[in-house]
Amino acid sequence: MEPLKRRLLVGDIVSARTLLSARGLVVNRGARKVLRDVDFSLSEGEVVGLLGVNGSGKSTLLESLAGLHPMTAGSIQRNDRGVETTVRDSEGQRGDISGFGLCLQTEGMSGDETVFERIRGACRVAGRADNSEALNEIISEWGLGHRADDRICKLSGGLRRRVAVLSALVPVAMNSEPSVVLLDEPSEGLDQSSREQLLGWLRALAMRGHGVLVATHDPEVITACDRTVTISETSELTSKVQESNLEHTNLPDPSVSEHHGELVAWTWRLERRNPIDTIGRGVPALVALLLAYTLSTDIARSTENYDLLAALILTPAFITAIVSPAIIKRLAEERAGDWWRAMTGASSRGWFSIMGISLILPLPIIYVSWFVIADDSAMNSDVMLWLWLFAFVIIDLSVAASALHLMVSDLTRAGAVAGILLQLVLIWPFLQMTSALTSIMSNGMSFELALGEPIADIAIAWLTVVLLWAMAVIIPED
Repeated sequence: MEPLKRRLLVGDIVSARTLLSARGLVVNRGARKVLRDVDFSLSEGEVVGLLGVNGSGKSTLLESLAGLHPMTAGSIQRNDRGVETTVRDSEGQRGDISGFGLCLQTEGMSGDETVFERIRGACRVAGRADNSEALNEIISEWGLGHRADDRICKLSGGLRRRVAVLSALVPVAMNSEPSVVLLDEPSEGLDQSSREQLLGWLRALAMRGHGVLVATHDPEVITACDRTVTISETSELTSKVQESNLEHTNLPDPSVSEHHGELVAWTWRLERRNPIDTIGRGVPALVALLLAYTLSTDIARSTENYDLLAALILTPAFITAIVSPAIIKRLAEERAGDWWRAMTGASSRGWFSIMGISLILPLPIIYVSWFVIADDSAMNSDVMLWLWLFAFVIIDLSVAASALHLMVSDLTRAGAVAGILLQLVLIWPFLQMTSALTSIMSNGMSFELALGEPIADIAIAWLTVVLLWAMAVIIPED
């Protein structure tokens, strides 16, 4: 393939297009101002090395360019196919960007993924079509062919690093349009063979017109750069142009763009392989059901207290909704959540909360609770016909609960916040559902839209849940 990169040389009349830029960037990490009024640009067809001592802000700058950090001032823009998009700015705006590659300093992967699934998933979330033959060939070239179906948690640190690097490189290599690759210390932990592969890929990506930014201390990686930018402890950037004579590697042919619901598929794969979410929700619900049965036997049935009986019937399903979903732990593993946040852009928390839904358990648990707890004297045909409505609201309530858990986990000191206290706001829709079920048990179903009637109470509960979810999603991530 002929080189696509274009450089501004003496006599040239066309300069390389800027793919990514930061203007007046100010980023604070706690009380410390890490980046001060930084201007930076990455053009097509160049490999830029980001240098500096530890703590100078290299990782912060790279991650900010990926949209991961809020900024006090400035903005980050990306030029994609001639259209300029805001990655993030100081007003909290975030753009939905795709098609770029990101390798964090930590792996950014869940241990329950397999090698092949991870690399294929990175391509899918970047909008690239599946090409299993090409992916298997790349995986073999990087010495991972015999481990392609192994879980990442079973790999050594060096092999995990290869997978993380490939997850950033392959999606861009398969993109026919100039795109961006952001790499943070990619050579750390790689053996010599993998380092040589990395250097060849960096040069090949530049030859195809892609822009690569790599934060590094590695002298070998620096030799692959066309330009180095040194960041000082005062955030001053010093740029230096150099010539790289390294040979490039042959890359796979670009593929056509396809969009997949990869986050949904990722969540489902991991839960099916390791059902910690179902177990984590099911066990507390079972305990709550046993306690509710005991209370109903000793109190509710003897006094015919329908209010208490309705609350006991709904409590086990309610417990499944407010338990912290497994996706919270999976996203926290090796900063997998940060990788997904960068890939999914502004809609990340909304999608994460939907993926944390308790979809399977509420309906059967409500019906089991009814048969276990309710006495024959409380049986009403209307109750059996309309219990699914309460399950529907509780499923929605689980989305709001997930959003609240995510909001807490996004905080700088998440452990200092009693996340369970935020779940108390969900008591209100639970009480509305209890009131509706009590009415149905006592008087049957009514379709009057008046306060105190079942349909009105259910509608109020559902609207409250939707508003709570919207508030948790809209609140800034940091």
